[in-house]
Amino acid sequence: MALKTFALVVFGGDGDLALRKIFPALYHRIKDGQISVGNRIIAVSKGDLNTDSFLSLMVEHLKLHVADVDANVVDKLVGITSFVQADLNVAEDYLPLKEMLDEADLPQTLFYYSTPSFLFASISRMLNQHGIITENSKVILEKPLGLDLTSFEELNEELSKYFTEQQMYRIDHYLGKETVQNLMVLRFANHLFELAWNAQNIDNIQITVAESIGVEKRKEFYDSCGALKDMVQNHLLQLLCLVAMEPPATLNADNVRDEKLKVLKSLRMFNPGNVGKHTAKGQYARGEVQGGRVDSYQEDIGSYDSTTETFVALKVFIDNWRWAGTPFYLRTGKRLEKKYSEIVINFKMVPHNVFPAGPRIDQNQLIIRLQPEENIELVQMAKIPGPGGYRYQPVPLKLDFSDSFHKRFPDAYERLLMDVVRGNQTLFMRADEVRASWKWIHSITDSWEKTKQEVQLYKAGSSGPGSKVMEAGHKWHESNEKDDKKDISQFFGT
Repeated sequence: MALKTFALVVFGGDGDLALRKIFPALYHRIKDGQISVGNRIIAVSKGDLNTDSFLSLMVEHLKLHVADVDANVVDKLVGITSFVQADLNVAEDYLPLKEMLDEADLPQTLFYYSTPSFLFASISRMLNQHGIITENSKVILEKPLGLDLTSFEELNEELSKYFTEQQMYRIDHYLGKETVQNLMVLRFANHLFELAWNAQNIDNIQITVAESIGVEKRKEFYDSCGALKDMVQNHLLQLLCLVAMEPPATLNADNVRDEKLKVLKSLRMFNPGNVGKHTAKGQYARGEVQGGRVDSYQEDIGSYDSTTETFVALKVFIDNWRWAGTPFYLRTGKRLEKKYSEIVINFKMVPHNVFPAGPRIDQNQLIIRLQPEENIELVQMAKIPGPGGYRYQPVPLKLDFSDSFHKRFPDAYERLLMDVVRGNQTLFMRADEVRASWKWIHSITDSWEKTKQEVQLYKAGSSGPGSKVMEAGHKWHESNEKDDKKDISQFFGT
């Protein structure tokens, strides 16, 4: 099915996100033949650039972020890309953009707001003032969508003056990852897993998004929100929804989002009585990450009285029929030992060990790794070959995408951009989802404020203070890069 041609307007087109993710994504879609020379891309920014200097900057970053750059593909991208210098708060600066779009006269226009969210309303108002927004317009909104429930409602109300819900694409790039997509297939296309996907068979579920970097260039923004609002409210909660949701009737966008919303509404709220036991927040101190000494968070931001959390761990309960009593553990943080993201499903122990002379039978685990390498691993007990009775140990069966499918996997932004072109909102958040997530987040921040819960310092390069939230007998699964690369055959010695 042929895709509608489009004009893509990237506000903040010379920013880090655009140069590091959006334009490399466009390059790859051109290379794979999904974007043709009939389309138009316009970068808009206040930066002191013109089209020639912007294109030089774009090509320079493509060489940094794309392996084996193809000059012919670069030429095609350059040929359909223009630049408009504009102060996004000045109405007349939008006139050159209007002229370009009128001249292109394409069936649909995509506006990508790759800017701070406080500019979203102003950009929308200016576009509307010049008649640039039409029924064939779509807008892609990057997080954060507000910093709390009140600011989200204000932002959403303003955007709704200019765009319908069907025109808004609230992007979360985690939902575009190949392994996250495969989670849906794993659950709903395999009878074995769907039968066991409930509180009767699963002991606990862990979701970790760990970063080794500090706050980098996001100092002011990060200090205003912290790890809870920056990562949990969107990325981790969206992963939680996909793990926990009921099977949708079909993969229609609203059917999927209806099921995710049910999960968000079933989350047990926090209160001053349970927040201290079920949450941990930390801030990184000096330490060593990947062999190099690093400063503390307060030194990084130049403020020695900041209490902003750079790490958060939560024990979460979903009060519905499928998950009653099963703890979900969420954690995320900066300046941790290494960068990785994973979902770990810990199944319950077998009720009786029929091998009394053997060691303890470990839990089966399903480990879904999102980064740095995308793979799925099922850890099961297996007999070690050879004499000596029933000797057994955990053995991983791994689906490694790079080994099993000998092709390049599109980046999350590639998939999500093409979904916008197609008009498929399945992987984008609906307003009521965002509203429900902010209500739940508020129960944490409000309880932290009422109990004056303190931030614990943790050494940079450690795993953070997350053990506090674990129930007796539970412990965090720690990703081991060496184990990740093991071949199954080495488990079977004589």
